[in-house]
Amino acid sequence: MHFELTQGTEILKRTPHTVSALLGNLSEPWVTQNEGPETWSPYDVIGHLIHAEETDWIPRVKMILEHGDSRAFEPFDRFAMIERSKGKTMHQLLEIFQLMRSQSLGELQRMNITPALLEKKGKHPEFGPVSLSQLLATWVVHDLSHIAQIARVMSKQYGEAVGPWQAYLPVLTR
Repeated sequence: MHFELTQGTEILKRTPHTVSALLGNLSEPWVTQNEGPETWSPYDVIGHLIHAEETDWIPRVKMILEHGDSRAFEPFDRFAMIERSKGKTMHQLLEIFQLMRSQSLGELQRMNITPALLEKKGKHPEFGPVSLSQLLATWVVHDLSHIAQIARVMSKQYGEAVGPWQAYLPVLTR
């Protein structure tokens, strides 16, 4: 499927509601358990999504629109959420994410992105030239991949409890 801004924003608008419906008001083990050493819990994922709202998506859109590929994006710290989320409840993180995403989408809408602008290039510090369209498509897929990650991590909490049904639940082996 070719990236369409209107279709992409359909997903971006729903992500905060989706993760809130999945994680809101759950007992702590559901949101703090992970898949083992050096893996993320749902709590970590929401912190990561917040950090991306602050430092990745809209800042990079602005950089492409203002500077094209003359300046590389700032590298993204994929683990910054560990310190930044400390002391916050899941409820607080979900509220922060919802507010920040709303602000990001409002800002994106005010930019009046045209099909021509979607082809404008920026410079990723690792990949080199990338288009605005690729960045925005990545934002959508990033959301969806983290929703899938949350579901996978939560599913694995009952991996042994399902007994022989493990054979029919591939989410437990991924």
